[in-house]
Amino acid sequence: MSNLLVVGPAWVGDMVMAQSLFKALKQTAPATITVLAPPWSIPILTRMPEVDDTVVMPLGHGEFGLRARRRLGRELRRSRFDQAIVVPGSFKSALAPWFAGIPVRTGYVGEQRWGLLNDIRRLDRRAMPMNVQRFVALGLPQSAPPPTEADIPRPRLVVEPARAAETAARFGLGLGLGLETGAPVVALCPGAEYGPAKQWPAAHFAEVAERQLRRGRRVWLFGSQNDRPVAAHINRLCEQRCADLTGRTSLGDAVDLMSLAGNVVTNDSGLMHIAAAIGCHVVALYGSSSDAFTPPLTDDCERLSLRLECSPCFKRECPLGHLDCLNRLSPQRVLAALKAGGGG
Repeated sequence: MSNLLVVGPAWVGDMVMAQSLFKALKQTAPATITVLAPPWSIPILTRMPEVDDTVVMPLGHGEFGLRARRRLGRELRRSRFDQAIVVPGSFKSALAPWFAGIPVRTGYVGEQRWGLLNDIRRLDRRAMPMNVQRFVALGLPQSAPPPTEADIPRPRLVVEPARAAETAARFGLGLGLGLETGAPVVALCPGAEYGPAKQWPAAHFAEVAERQLRRGRRVWLFGSQNDRPVAAHINRLCEQRCADLTGRTSLGDAVDLMSLAGNVVTNDSGLMHIAAAIGCHVVALYGSSSDAFTPPLTDDCERLSLRLECSPCFKRECPLGHLDCLNRLSPQRVLAALKAGGGG
């Protein structure tokens, strides 16, 4: 049995998509998978049956920390890994496996990582337009053809219903909010860490929320501390009738609570990938980004994009100043895409 170390990505959505790599590795041959990952990602990884163990990366995103990486490498050496798969493309992400002396160190060329990696791959972006394809390909031999979309096992996070119910009760989302009567929950995810060019307007989210509230649905707002201002704006427009969870939940709490939602309306964000991986009906909104690169990996979704001439531009802010790709994406289109049984 192979003993594998995977250096995981630094973004929520990428970590969810990395489960496709873990699944592919387990399907190929018996293996023990340990993931070196940021501390925030542990609640996601513990919901992936394919992950046998985790090691917390002691450095934050963007920190170089050569001494800390050398010390981490020495600690990893004791585990006697057969292979390291380095998912991120940065120079620093390849240091710990090199310091650990892991015999096979696999990854893409990235930031001139010759020497740090000895099973180095060149990324063919045309052959693998989807980010998840690129992850899965790292688990295949160099000679293997690029994985097609049909070859890719989809992420599926395991959520325990009892824990989800307990989490809802802890946040006051049970009695009095309709869960006990089966009233559908609609989750809205108005943030996007990448930047405003991926964020559907707050007023549009509020219109969707208002329509659902009028129909007796429950509307929960999800996001990080950074998303609190936009969530507060949405809630003001809805006369404070939404349950605003932004900045209040851990990532594990968000996974559990979102599993109770029938519909999730979301920007192209990490929460979009979580919603897809826990079996929600996902309405995914694309502006500056592309659903050809990072689609929700589920059949139970609607991907909405106006496909204007100027998009996708992949910019953090609209270079033309109008953000038509999202401003002109109407709430009516989103409402029409909601699943009838869960809040349409």
